[in-house]
Amino acid sequence: MRDTTPRRLEQSPLPDFCSLPVLFALLVMAALTVTVMLLAPDSGRGWRGYSVGMLFAEWMAMVIGVALCKLRPTLQRLPGRLPYAAVWLLMLLIVAISSMIAAWMDSALQMQMLRDGAFVFVRDNATIAALLSAVMLRYFYVLAQWQARLAAVAHAQVEALQARIRPHFLFNSMNTVAALVRVDPDAAERTVEDLSELFRAALGQSSSRDGTLGEELNLVERYLAIEQLRLGERLRVRRELDTLPLDFPLPRLLLQPLVENAVRHGIQPLREGGEVILRGEQLDQAIAIEIDNPLPDTPATGGNGHGLDNVRQRVAYRYGPRAQVQAGPREGRFVVRLLLPESTDARSDR
Repeated sequence: MRDTTPRRLEQSPLPDFCSLPVLFALLVMAALTVTVMLLAPDSGRGWRGYSVGMLFAEWMAMVIGVALCKLRPTLQRLPGRLPYAAVWLLMLLIVAISSMIAAWMDSALQMQMLRDGAFVFVRDNATIAALLSAVMLRYFYVLAQWQARLAAVAHAQVEALQARIRPHFLFNSMNTVAALVRVDPDAAERTVEDLSELFRAALGQSSSRDGTLGEELNLVERYLAIEQLRLGERLRVRRELDTLPLDFPLPRLLLQPLVENAVRHGIQPLREGGEVILRGEQLDQAIAIEIDNPLPDTPATGGNGHGLDNVRQRVAYRYGPRAQVQAGPREGRFVVRLLLPESTDARSDR
C-alpha cells in the first residue's frame, strides 16, 4: 500500500490543471507568445492586430485550461507517459480548431486580419502551439518528478525516524523496569505499557498519514513518565497546553524527539536537574508550540542536530513555507518553537 502513491506519480504526474497557478501559467504563456510576435522584425501587425491576437490567444488558453481541467481524471488513467502525449495532442487539436474557427469568422465578417490566408494562419498557430506546449509540459513533468522525489525523501526520513530508538534510552528503560519489578510491580507494569506504546509508534506505525496533536501529546506523556521514574525529582515538567486544539493534524513522532532532546541535553547533564516547559497557544489560523529546557554550562555529548534538522524538514514539507521551526538559547535556556499553520494547502501525506 505504501508504494502505490509514488508509483502513480511516476507513471502519470499530470499537474492539477484546475489550480490557479497552472491556469495563470497558460494565460501568461499565451500573452508572451503574442507579445513576442508583435516585437518580431517585420511583423507588421500593429496594435490592432496585437489586441485581436491577445484576445484570441487568451481565449484559447482559457478553453485549453477548462478542457484539461475536466479531462484530467480520464487522462490520468492512461499508462506510462501517455497522459502527457494525450495532453499535448489535445492542446494541439484545440489550437487548430480554434484557428480554423477564427479564420472562418475573419472571412465571413470580412475583417481582413489574415494577410497570408487561412491555411498559413492555422499552420503557424499549430506549429507554435506544438512547440510551446511541449516545452510547458516538459516543465510540468520535471516539476512533478521533483515533487515525487521530495515526497519519497520525506517519507524515507519519517520511516528512518520511526525505526530509530536510541539504545541508551532503551537500556535505561529496561534497567528501570528491572529495578521496579520487586519494589513496585505496578510501576514496572506501567513502564512496560508506556514503553510498548513508544515502540508501537516508532516501529509499528506503517501509515504515512497524520496523527493528531492529542495523540502526540499522549506519546510525550508516556515518554516523560518513563524518564520520571529514572530521573526522579531531577526531572520537573510544567505544561501550558490547555488552549491547544487536540484534533490538530500533526505528523507522528514530531514532538517526542524534541522532548527527548530536552531531557537528554537539558536535564541529564545537571546534577540538580531542571524543569522542562511545554507551552502551546492557539493563534490566528496557526498554533505555536514551545519546548523549553535548561541550558547547561557543559553540553551533553553525542548530539549532532540531526533530530532537529529532521523536524525542520518534515515541518517544511508538511505545512509549507509559512511554517517555522526556531531553536536557540533564550535567557539562559534552550527553546525550540514550532509555528504550524492551519493551511488548507498543507500536505496530509507528509
